[in-house]
Amino acid sequence: MNTHLGSQHDQFEAAASVLRTTTAVRARAQQLVSRARHGESAWFEVDDGFLGSAADAVVASTRRRYPKLDIPVHSRWRHFEAGGVDRKAELDRLLQPMKPAPRAHSMIDLAVVSVLLDAGAGPEWKYVEPATGMTFTRSEGLGVASFHAFTAGLFSSDKNRPLQADSKGLRGLVTDHLASAFQVTETNPLVGIRERAVLLRRLGETLAEQPEVFGEDGRPGGLFDMLVTPLGPEAAPHTADVSAHDILSQLLMTLSGIWPTGNSLGNVPLGDCWRHSAVRENEGKAGAAGGLTDGWMPFHKLSQWLTYSLIEPFGWAGVKVRGLDALTALPEYRNGGLLIDSGLLRLRDEAAAREIWRPGDEIIVEWRALTVALMDEVAHAVRQQLRMSESALPLACVLEGGSWAAGRELALQHRGGLPPLQVLSDGTVF
Repeated sequence: MNTHLGSQHDQFEAAASVLRTTTAVRARAQQLVSRARHGESAWFEVDDGFLGSAADAVVASTRRRYPKLDIPVHSRWRHFEAGGVDRKAELDRLLQPMKPAPRAHSMIDLAVVSVLLDAGAGPEWKYVEPATGMTFTRSEGLGVASFHAFTAGLFSSDKNRPLQADSKGLRGLVTDHLASAFQVTETNPLVGIRERAVLLRRLGETLAEQPEVFGEDGRPGGLFDMLVTPLGPEAAPHTADVSAHDILSQLLMTLSGIWPTGNSLGNVPLGDCWRHSAVRENEGKAGAAGGLTDGWMPFHKLSQWLTYSLIEPFGWAGVKVRGLDALTALPEYRNGGLLIDSGLLRLRDEAAAREIWRPGDEIIVEWRALTVALMDEVAHAVRQQLRMSESALPLACVLEGGSWAAGRELALQHRGGLPPLQVLSDGTVF
């Protein structure tokens, strides 16, 4: 009996590993976009005549925001620059006494916690930065608030070492303390504040359970040692490099237990991976996952957003991150909204825009999948317009230039900033 259960668990793990790849994300998204183009989707139509319109919007945004086309990668670190303030310079000053590896650990700690707090804020919330008096909303506000919460030591259990997030500090995080750091009140509500606190406490538990990865203190920065300096923090070669997908894979393997979704194969959690009746297993060798992954559409949006946001901390520590375009576009409402608002993607029934949906509803799963597939095509069209190669303008830079800002601008024009489809957020998907 135990042998059978062990064998079955191994099958579930093998199937989950298939779903933890961007190859699966792209291949399955392509299935759904092909289906929509053949008129077989119950929810969406693809109008390829508007591909140029979507690319135009991204190019216009890119030229306005980066007139010299010196575009950085799409990353949480851009939000730390909100209002033109160089907050990283302040962090550098605070970390100045440290050697490169410990500095990288702190920056990774910050990025992980900040990204996990970066789901939709809702239209009513704002954050007033005490030092500057500037007011920020949405992702910029969440970024600036989390930056100051981190530097104040909210996520550290050691008052003498505030510039870290560790398992004890995260496990003991009090929801009211997080709410206070984010200036949440009855008149300044933040969507999913309790769920965000739960997510960080889950993170603390998960870090503590894997000292071989995250060290005895259970710090996210342990990923750096796992991927780059397995022989010790001072043993990194000057030519150290790591692939973006290796970072993502490590995140998906080690942090899979933090997500509150009930999505799983057996008792193996899948995280940001959802059911869609039309999705079929087709990656690699036929039947490699034994049919167990049929009907599952993976995204791993926050894990990919986190991977994008770790590229720079690795780079600042002297480690080259290669293979950025293995990552996909982020399937969230700014990129997805760009496609609908530009006309490239059209709802079959406009009434769907007036309903409230959940992340697991098939229309939302399909919208996100079409976003992944179509954003690759938009990125290609953007490169053609800007006469830039894929290596000169990787997808990470198209997103930053780019698609996310264009999606926000179109949403402001059409609906005062609201997304084209209403999704009941739990603070972990959108």
